[in-house]
Amino acid sequence: MPRFIIEREFPTGLQIPCDRNGASSCLGVVDANATEGVTWVHSYVSDDKKKTFCVYDGPSPEAIRRAAGLTSLPVNQITEVRVLDPYFYF
Repeated sequence: MPRFIIEREFPTGLQIPCDRNGASSCLGVVDANATEGVTWVHSYVSDDKKKTFCVYDGPSPEAIRRAAGLTSLPVNQITEVRVLDPYFYF
């Protein structure tokens, strides 16, 4: 399955509370993604919470865009990536 980095911008900052509501929001994204065969692996969030870099596995950029549309998440850029492991060379 191809792996992608999804860059998202949140002009007012990403606010996910550390409670049941936040957990429910995240699980809603996971469930919506599953309808398109997409898996959210993990994300990195900038200090100001205005930008995220999300690692996703999925069949195509189009599937990722469709999944994002189901949850109204922004998609600024999708880049297909491969792992470069520095320990491979030892």
